[in-house]
Amino acid sequence: MYTKNYLISQLRAASVGRENDVFAQLVGGETVTFGALFAGAERMAAALVSCGVVPGDRVAVQVGKTIQAIELYLGTVMAGGIFLPLNTAYTGPEVAYFVGDASPRVVVCDPARIDEISAIAGAAQMMTLDPAGQGSLRDLADVQGGFDPVAREMGDLAAILYTSGTTGRSKGAMLSHANLASNSATLRDYWQFTAEDVLIHALPIFHTHGLFVATNVALLAGAQVVLLPGFDLDAILEAMPKATALMGVPTFYTRLLGDARLTQERAANMRLFISGSAPLLVDTHEQWEQRTGHRILERYGMTETNMSTSNPYEGERRAGTVGFPLPGVEARVMEGGAEVATGDIGVLEVRGANVFQGYWQMPEKTAEELRADGWFITGDLAKVDSDGYVTIVGREKDLIITGGFNVYPKEVESLIDDLPGVLESAVIGVRHPDFGEAVVAVVVPEGDGVSVDQIRGALDGQLAKFKQPKQIVLVDALLRNTMGKVQKKALREEFAEVFANG
Repeated sequence: MYTKNYLISQLRAASVGRENDVFAQLVGGETVTFGALFAGAERMAAALVSCGVVPGDRVAVQVGKTIQAIELYLGTVMAGGIFLPLNTAYTGPEVAYFVGDASPRVVVCDPARIDEISAIAGAAQMMTLDPAGQGSLRDLADVQGGFDPVAREMGDLAAILYTSGTTGRSKGAMLSHANLASNSATLRDYWQFTAEDVLIHALPIFHTHGLFVATNVALLAGAQVVLLPGFDLDAILEAMPKATALMGVPTFYTRLLGDARLTQERAANMRLFISGSAPLLVDTHEQWEQRTGHRILERYGMTETNMSTSNPYEGERRAGTVGFPLPGVEARVMEGGAEVATGDIGVLEVRGANVFQGYWQMPEKTAEELRADGWFITGDLAKVDSDGYVTIVGREKDLIITGGFNVYPKEVESLIDDLPGVLESAVIGVRHPDFGEAVVAVVVPEGDGVSVDQIRGALDGQLAKFKQPKQIVLVDALLRNTMGKVQKKALREEFAEVFANG
């Protein structure tokens, strides 16, 4: 009965006939079978339809990571809706923008924030789901029966994920059923995931890495997941001897390396450690291999493209590179309208079934970044060596990726610049041993001036924690060129070692 809904049919296929097999191991020892997962998703779909959701409607979700949240994702797609996950760290003003832009039919949030979110949700139906998987949506779902998934084709939208740019507001990347299904199937095969795998799932499920890579790949392979609410050092180390794979961001690996319990013996049953969402330092690669006997597999992707490149499963995994274009994905490095020579730096472009459908309600921005012939301009500077390995060397714009999360400087700068006692500011990303990059604000005071503590206090509650500067520096003036443009490259060089000592 799942066959007419394209994405759900793909995600369900590997577990047909295995309804009693375990999909998820939860904290505390409880397990959830594939049958229970999809039955729960059906009830979620029926609950959403009872709230008025029709095909094409958006369902905005800002909740903790639970098995019920995964059922809500699957249920939204079953109902023909478009899943819109929001970072749980987003503040009310940030959520207000997303809700205003996407006009969701239903908004699901933590009960603790129901009053705050209701005030900005407009005409949307409000429902709740707490960190234990309880709430008004769960109550409504529990009284529902089965559900026959709504027919959706390959080109229909399955999700909108908001992504950051360096200027302006966040853009909603529209992802189709085929975008998600095709990329996950490619990754399953390329990374050799099977029903024998047990994946430690410690990533959040409000962005591509945790939701569309970890969750979808596991479902497509019929694999188990150890579902952790978030990064938990003890829980990951405890799970490792009986698991086979871990997907993480560089911060996971640096923190695990800091624990003496990480040994080759503990990792003996593991076959694959994957890192992405931010650059992994060569030193981390080397330390990990020395400690565990495993070489981390680094890959590259972004919200608009899912995953585009990966170091090989079999073959040399080169530190500092993101490997080769995945099967079915084309990649090229361009400068001035032409492809650059091998080893030269230019802007990376990719094309394939993984590439998104454009930006929600932003046709002009879509036309700027997604060419008519399907090539997406990533904005990342890259080079390809003579062996075909892709290396990301920087970003054409000033996007900061900290701990796997995107931060665009303009948003932070605007808030700082509006503060009394501030003349201007420049926000940059600086190398950080734990987060890959960390946000640094370089601020020029005026008049009676402003203190670092005053700036921190003003940003608290206005920005998610990951967007808030980890270092604020007060200076007399910002570096500028002869045209008056702030020289962020020079600022990054000046403050490059500010986190060198941890």
